[in-house]
Amino acid sequence: MPESQHLPTISALRSLLGDRLSTGQSVLALHARDEAHTAPAMPDAVVFPQTTEEVAEIVRICAAHGCPVVPFGIGTSLEGHVVPVYGGVSVDLSRMNAVLDINERDMTATVEPGVTRTQLNEALRATGLMFTVDPGADATIGGMTSTRASGTNAVRYGTMRENVMALEVVLADGRIIRTGSKARKSSAGYDLTHLFVGSEGTLGIITKVTVRLFGQPEQVMAATCAFEDVEGAIEAVMLAIQSGLPMARIELLDDVQMRGLNIKNPDMQLPEKPHLFLEFHGSSASVEDQVATFVEIAGEFGGSDLAWARKLEDRNRLWKARHDAFYAAKALRPGAEGFVTDCCVPISQLATAIAQAKTEIEKSGLIAPILGHVGDGNFHLVVLIDPDNADELDAANKLAGALNMLSIELGGTMTGEHGVGLGKKKYMQAEHGDAYAVMATIKQAMDPQNIMNPGKIVSIN
Repeated sequence: MPESQHLPTISALRSLLGDRLSTGQSVLALHARDEAHTAPAMPDAVVFPQTTEEVAEIVRICAAHGCPVVPFGIGTSLEGHVVPVYGGVSVDLSRMNAVLDINERDMTATVEPGVTRTQLNEALRATGLMFTVDPGADATIGGMTSTRASGTNAVRYGTMRENVMALEVVLADGRIIRTGSKARKSSAGYDLTHLFVGSEGTLGIITKVTVRLFGQPEQVMAATCAFEDVEGAIEAVMLAIQSGLPMARIELLDDVQMRGLNIKNPDMQLPEKPHLFLEFHGSSASVEDQVATFVEIAGEFGGSDLAWARKLEDRNRLWKARHDAFYAAKALRPGAEGFVTDCCVPISQLATAIAQAKTEIEKSGLIAPILGHVGDGNFHLVVLIDPDNADELDAANKLAGALNMLSIELGGTMTGEHGVGLGKKKYMQAEHGDAYAVMATIKQAMDPQNIMNPGKIVSIN
């Protein structure tokens, strides 16, 4: 057991949880970081609750001793969200992983926070329904809710903001509250549900989530389309959206990312030019109409080398290549690590943002492929660095900072889906102005001891 100011907390929690509390070094180390390049910080203990009531009692014990509480899902977040910078207790919710209810008629599902998106869609397989938010990683629903996750389907089906309908949350004093309902809309009071969506565990611990489901489409068709430049690809997307094409996925991969994709997937060998990866959903007739319209639009902006994927196995291969883009990027520099950052701008500013991002990449001297959910103006850099080279890490941080400020200057946001965590916190004032102080007021009112994932999003006390 560590020598720490939190020994009384750990002792009380051990009495509650027995061997579902760990102070073993390997377990602590697993909960000391996520996928970000944030310096790790060890918790004093890790607990594994199995019920909402246990989560509430854990928080009450921690509140009584002023001990930090940091929720942990599966550790796939990208901005240091789960790093316990002040020590304390990491609350691992992986054992709360039951799909509690699937209501086919209302098209909703209620799950515990440790359920992953893949697990939920497996449970939905026989219903004809699907959960559509797909950030790439097999993240937990609780973590996706806490970071307001997005993904490849967001242009048609929305992000977690649009798809979370109701929550059960344990507050900083151990109270259990329920927000929202299964109704499709409400005018009853403050929208507390969406206060917690994206709050990154700083206001409470989410213990149940009710999400919106969608019907599986009758017909699905995917495609890749090459362009001579990024501007042409973006112009095609803008016209397609303005024309009312209900595309399900519109992904942009620049020429550098395509080079990595070909290295990682030697059986694909697509032209090393900017590409759109697309998917169309609907009835057989409507999909054919969508495809025909897009082909015409793409041709206006230099689109070529269209390759269609109708069969499920071909579509899966295509989207696996997109989801493995991080590893494809790393193939460009074997042995390097990927420093990932994102931003989101109005789609009218996307070409400008990417052009300026490429200028900043060139100035940094680093390799940084660009990919993104071009249909909603969100894009990512995978900056390749030697993790043992302090100068390269510093250059990557400066590049990410330049991208953050650029997105704000263009009327956008420093993060479209990764969240704030530790990595983007310093830019919150620039983006939100006086509204940032209002966030601190909310945090102070709901967590006056500052025990809930302290140090993230806002600072108080």
